[in-house]
Amino acid sequence: MADRYLEVIVPAGRREAVEKVLAEQPATWSWHHESAGRAIYRLLVPAERVEALLDPLQARLAGEEDFRVVVLRVEASLPRPPAEAEEASAETDEKPSPARVAREELYAALDDQARVTPVFLASVALSTVVAAIGLGRDNAAVVIGAMVIAPLLGPNMALSLATTLGDPDLGRRALRTSLAGMGLALAVALLLGWMPFVETGSSELAARADIGPADILLALAAGAAGALAFTAGVSAALVGVMVAVALLPPLVGFGIFLVRGDGRALPALLLLAVNVICVNLAGVGVFLAQGIHPRTWWEAERSKRRSRRALALWLGLLAVAAVLVWFAGG
Repeated sequence: MADRYLEVIVPAGRREAVEKVLAEQPATWSWHHESAGRAIYRLLVPAERVEALLDPLQARLAGEEDFRVVVLRVEASLPRPPAEAEEASAETDEKPSPARVAREELYAALDDQARVTPVFLASVALSTVVAAIGLGRDNAAVVIGAMVIAPLLGPNMALSLATTLGDPDLGRRALRTSLAGMGLALAVALLLGWMPFVETGSSELAARADIGPADILLALAAGAAGALAFTAGVSAALVGVMVAVALLPPLVGFGIFLVRGDGRALPALLLLAVNVICVNLAGVGVFLAQGIHPRTWWEAERSKRRSRRALALWLGLLAVAAVLVWFAGG
């Protein structure tokens, strides 16, 4: 996994606290100097070990007025650390570091995805137009193009992280963003459903009303892959996930069927519900398996209770959806 560049700023009188943390969690490379009453540390740290360094820093220095940590991605660093140094650094850890980015880095990435912005709304509207044209003209390549834009995946991953951390503020933002995106997509789909170029007899549109048990397994697997891609910081891998578990085409299909009075609207809505439930449930499962939890024990206890309630809700919804899928398939 790639390195991260950390800049740690503390009051000059608190240098000892930073030195103690670095003695326990040594960086690949470090340098520091003092200026204007502040000590500035520049560190090069493997991405999977950033959280192990940030947690004790926050525990010791979070109340300090001048305390600040900036984490940046590193594309390359020279000279490369020798293999012996990497092995020695790994031996200092009491337990292996998880192969993922730090909790704070993941939170920052998904917090951006949980905000209603003009760019997000424009992406939803444009991808809905692309999806409707692709579905209506039976053009699989155009439908895949709408899948790749995938504006609804981010808010659902943010909701999974909020469930894992028991963070109600992030959860509310993610849910609000997801509902805003789905509402806008449905409104655009209802308008486009009247257009003459949308043929309800197309095989692409019919596929969005064809649901079976395999769709549940597909959505769970793709949702887990999406969560893994976010935790590994590998954005390129998300393209495959976007195509595998598309949230937008079933929603567009539902809108088109609904405005045409077609009975296939309900199966399309069920497919959308299954995808949303499975993406969130799989995301929570992966985040928990990756050891993502709040920094302090009291926050962890509180989040555990909230997470259990949210997981029970998702599992209950999945059970209901599975029964409906079973009857729909029959």
